[in-house]
Amino acid sequence: MGLVQFRPLFWGEIRGEAVVFRQEMVLQVFFMFEIAFVLLSGLFSLVVAGSLAYSVWKGDGGNDKIAEVAGFIREGAYGFMRRQYSTILGMVAVMAVALFALFTFLGSGNAAVASVSFVVGAIFSAAAGIISMLIAVHSNSRTAAAAERGLPRALITAFRGGSSAGLILVSLALLGVTFMYLVFGQDPNNTPFIIVGYAFGASFVALFAQLGGGMYTKAADVGADLVGKIEANIPEDDPRNPAVVADLVGDNVGDCAGRGADLFESTAAENIGAMILGVALFPVFGAQGVLFPLVAGSLGLIASLAGIFSVRVSGPENPMESLNRGFWVVSVLSAVFLYFATSWLLGGNVWLFAAGLVGIATAIAFVYITEHYTEHRFRPVRRIVEGSRTGAATNFLSGFALALESTGPTLLVISVSLLAAYRLGVMSGVPSGGLFGTAMATMGMLMSAAYVLAMDMFGPITDNAAGIAQFSGAKKSTRDVLDRLDSVGNTTKALTKGYAIGSASLAAFLLFSAYMSEVSRLTGKAFTVVNIADIDVFVGAALGALLVMLFTSRAIRGVSKTAEFIIAEVRDQFRDKGIMSGKKKPDYAKCVDITTQGALRNMVIPGLLVLIFPIIVGVLLKAEAVAAMLMVGTIVGILFATFLNNAGGAWDNAKKYIEEGYEGGKGSETHKAAVIGDTIGDPFKDTAGPSIHVLIKLLATITLVLAPLFL
Repeated sequence: MGLVQFRPLFWGEIRGEAVVFRQEMVLQVFFMFEIAFVLLSGLFSLVVAGSLAYSVWKGDGGNDKIAEVAGFIREGAYGFMRRQYSTILGMVAVMAVALFALFTFLGSGNAAVASVSFVVGAIFSAAAGIISMLIAVHSNSRTAAAAERGLPRALITAFRGGSSAGLILVSLALLGVTFMYLVFGQDPNNTPFIIVGYAFGASFVALFAQLGGGMYTKAADVGADLVGKIEANIPEDDPRNPAVVADLVGDNVGDCAGRGADLFESTAAENIGAMILGVALFPVFGAQGVLFPLVAGSLGLIASLAGIFSVRVSGPENPMESLNRGFWVVSVLSAVFLYFATSWLLGGNVWLFAAGLVGIATAIAFVYITEHYTEHRFRPVRRIVEGSRTGAATNFLSGFALALESTGPTLLVISVSLLAAYRLGVMSGVPSGGLFGTAMATMGMLMSAAYVLAMDMFGPITDNAAGIAQFSGAKKSTRDVLDRLDSVGNTTKALTKGYAIGSASLAAFLLFSAYMSEVSRLTGKAFTVVNIADIDVFVGAALGALLVMLFTSRAIRGVSKTAEFIIAEVRDQFRDKGIMSGKKKPDYAKCVDITTQGALRNMVIPGLLVLIFPIIVGVLLKAEAVAAMLMVGTIVGILFATFLNNAGGAWDNAKKYIEEGYEGGKGSETHKAAVIGDTIGDPFKDTAGPSIHVLIKLLATITLVLAPLFL
């Protein structure tokens, strides 16, 4: 009798274990397939990027004069990058040792992992900036040469150069996060928390790269424009201007290297943040919920490839329309691929898919809002042009008012997007679905990152090409083609900044939620409410707002101080009649050296402010006050960055519009007023504004990494 009772139980256990074994095997196969898909997508994109770069580099580099100017630019860019990244990597080494010591002191078993992941993230971010610069300095002369054969050829050359950089940076971000996940445990419940140091390292380098590059490019630009255009009344990028080479170098080390590191760290940090929120859904979706951000990013790469190869322009078509058409291709394909990914990994949950669509729609909205406020075809920039008729003061006031107004639509879109994504996530019926809905929106927005970065890199490449053409004495038809593309490039750079602040906004809530999840995990208690009525918490919030103000002040002051030395040097060289007559070559190297020293010296203090503030608040006022600082600092940062980006972009395009021959054209009093407005906007849009994007995410990643210190 006992034997009869025993055998069914025994075989039942065998069958149960067999079922569990088969389920585990199926999950393992799915895991391997998902990881393989991410790795293959990233590697394939790198191959395509390499082929695009090769197609540009094998093109005509132009005549001897173009080659000479391009050589000056490359030499200056290489010199600055060597000195800047030597400084940054020295700070990385100090921070890595400090992290190891801190985690060891706190008794954490993850001290080595935190330090190593920080260093790897920093190295990848540095590589992203260097690669962006290398591609740009080899694409600019080819674009200038291609313009001699017409606008379509020049546009494709510049855009392929930008596309290769965009694909490389997003691929590196995805491959880096995947590599860290595979190396440090492959545990969907713990590994995302462990590898957050990778995002911190990427943000750390990106902040200093953006600050230093932005200070370099705008100090040179302000000095070259104020003395050259206003005082000496010579054209932009005139070879008699001693600061013109430093200005052209700045396009590469600021707009390319700095922005490349910026968007690299955005992709890395936001993927890891979404993976952390996916941990809460492990009981529902298993590892698929954690790996979803990587798969969605890989599908976004494929969509971006299709958009890149769809860009064509012919006849009288506005080049901006061609680039926008490519963006629409990416957006539509991203929506299709997002549905596929949701069906594959998230059980076809239609509400989560809808939350992802909110992110794609948000990206589209930001592109068109930014275009409306910074493109000269629209009324806001025309108002600045009208204000320029009566002088620099009314030019400034018109641009200032426009930029304040532009924060309204921006914040409304962010608010509606977060509310919609959260509500759709709640309607999904899964635990913590609201927060994961915001993660889905962030992933949806990031699917177009490679294409948007290609548009961004297009801007400084065409700007450099136009400068090279002017400097080398190219014929008027060539300069006209490049001036037209340069104007489009100003808009694409502004669009990218709008996109960056939009993604930073969604990611900030995502990373803020990840911080609260980390504190809950460490304390074993739910942390879902930040009580602003508590005095410590209120002070933490106020300090978050103050940090943004002080950071912006130091960033703009750094440009101003360095520009003062450039202005003095250019004025001094202009006293030489041989230079002004064109018989004697200016000392370009002197201005390059001044801007290099000024940028490296002035980038340190604002960067250290971002590191010191959260540590002081966390140690003295504890974790909840840090959450308030993160929350309010993010909100103020979004508003400030939007204001600065759009003000600078609008002033720049108002000046470009006048330079096309309207309102008296170049050299008129209206033009001089617009140039002054443009120089005010330069550090706004290319130094302080973009650096605030990184500040927002660095605040989130440093608080995530140092959360054990704040308990």
